[in-house]
Amino acid sequence: MTSRIKLVTVFTEAAIESSLVHELDGIGVPGYTITNARGKGSGGVRSGAWEANANIRVEILCAEALAELLISRLQERYYEHYSMVMYMSDVDVLRPEKFSS
Repeated sequence: MTSRIKLVTVFTEAAIESSLVHELDGIGVPGYTITNARGKGSGGVRSGAWEANANIRVEILCAEALAELLISRLQERYYEHYSMVMYMSDVDVLRPEKFSS
């Protein structure tokens, strides 16, 4: 049996990873996964060849209210000064208790 929750995916600059983690912990996100990311977008190629050119992908599974708070907070604090793309989608998970705070 599955339950529907939200997946928030954030692509941003690796340089702000520690600040972002602090933000996630501060609003009570139950967990997250961070991976290195490379690609091309409106800001050009992000190859990850050196730290200043590296991106990360952060994935957070949580309840809808927390997902909306997270998106709002990150937009407010980071969008103006950092490269950041976010999207939210519905996902069906097993063991939903793992994703509630």
